Amino acid sequence: MTQTELEKYLWGAAIHLRGHIDAGDYKQYIFPLLFFKRISDVYDEEFAQAMKDSEGDKDYATFAEHHRFQIPDGAHWRDVRAQTTDVGAALLAAMHTIEKANPDVLGGIFGDANWTNKDRLSDATLLNLIEHFSQQTLSLAAVPQDQLGNAYEYLIKKFADDSGHTAAEFYTNRTVVRLMTLLMDPQPGESIYDPTCGSGGLLLNAALQLKEAGQEYRTLRIYGQEINLITSSIARMNMFLHGIQDFQIARGNTLSHPRLLHHDRLRQFDVVLANPPYSIKRWDQPGFQHDPWGRNIWGTPPQGCADYAFQQHIQLSTKPDTGRSVVLHPHGVLFRNQEAHIRRKMIEADVVDAVIGLGPNLFYNSPMESCLLLCRNRKPAERQGRILFINAVDEVKTEKTISHLDETHIQKILKTYRDFQDVEGFAKVVPMEDVLARDASLNIAFYVSNVRGTAAAASTLTETVAEWSASATSLRTSLTALLAELSES
Repeated sequence: MTQTELEKYLWGAAIHLRGHIDAGDYKQYIFPLLFFKRISDVYDEEFAQAMKDSEGDKDYATFAEHHRFQIPDGAHWRDVRAQTTDVGAALLAAMHTIEKANPDVLGGIFGDANWTNKDRLSDATLLNLIEHFSQQTLSLAAVPQDQLGNAYEYLIKKFADDSGHTAAEFYTNRTVVRLMTLLMDPQPGESIYDPTCGSGGLLLNAALQLKEAGQEYRTLRIYGQEINLITSSIARMNMFLHGIQDFQIARGNTLSHPRLLHHDRLRQFDVVLANPPYSIKRWDQPGFQHDPWGRNIWGTPPQGCADYAFQQHIQLSTKPDTGRSVVLHPHGVLFRNQEAHIRRKMIEADVVDAVIGLGPNLFYNSPMESCLLLCRNRKPAERQGRILFINAVDEVKTEKTISHLDETHIQKILKTYRDFQDVEGFAKVVPMEDVLARDASLNIAFYVSNVRGTAAAASTLTETVAEWSASATSLRTSLTALLAELSES
């Protein structure tokens, strides 16, 4: 199959679910079936090779060392395909058997979909799904890892398109992901972490970027945590289907129950890439005031916005020497008054390396503008005591429902960040004392716009426009959050 044929074949499975379950739930059924079929076909491929090597010794061919994963008798794809009644129960039993046979790597990977609810998925529907997947062999020889991995990413985007507002739970704009990874420049052997990893796109892109550059990507140590069970399972499948082996994806609420620990403290990493849920209101703010992990290093955020709870978690999760992070936030984190005391302490710590303003519609199904906040624990001497502001709001290609960054946009932003110099009307290096003097506001319009004019009148006008822009952005952010909350209730 070509890449397009493979994608069409995999997306065709969703047709069998239409009218039976909501589009937002497709992923919890399609992805486990795809993974089940893949590991069954790869097992058969490995078995055939071992039979050839041993001249037909079946016992030799079943040895664990010849297989990536163990598939016990009765738990293979063909065993489930042979079922004609109670198909959901047979699927569930097979998946649980495989998880138990591979507890260290596959425990809980198939999620918690309700396969046995015949009111939602009848035997006929499941049989149609199984027959659809049975049309093609998904062995490594037939479908290499890169090809299947790309098709898996295609499915993630398709499910995001179909599922509306729930897409944000597991999908981050891929062009922004590429920019974030290039800005952080992870190196072979480093550790990389995403505290709200969704389907693992940020983490996976870091490994694939090294691979595309011809570097040793397999020594990159990958860690993530995700609150949603099925989404964390999707992330783990995503890694396996792309050929990534050295990773750990934990499940749980990062703010209340961080799972990645070392000697009873938060584990620290070289690189953190994150797109946390923005401005969430339902979180344990009182608990964060007395955080057992000491993450309130700059203060406790307000109940209505947990953005700086995530930011402080990320800060404490970066290594003191090599640690660096980039976080995709809504613009409000740069100037909201109720968080000014937190921003001030963050800036005084001289960890803020750069602030990059991005255009609208880069958050999935949200028109609000976003920004990248880059922090570095040990800045180079020439960057110490200074912050780079980049106004890249116009560096975006607008689409109907979601925009993206062209490669020219990405390279322009990346070069400006690396050069760390003023660019007329686009970038400004600002002493952190000047930022603190503006009540610790990181509002980009305050700093980049000043590059354009030198006259006092022009400066005053620029500041007035900047203040108006900040107020307008704040209002837009508040209205968007209010509408989102109303739609949930």
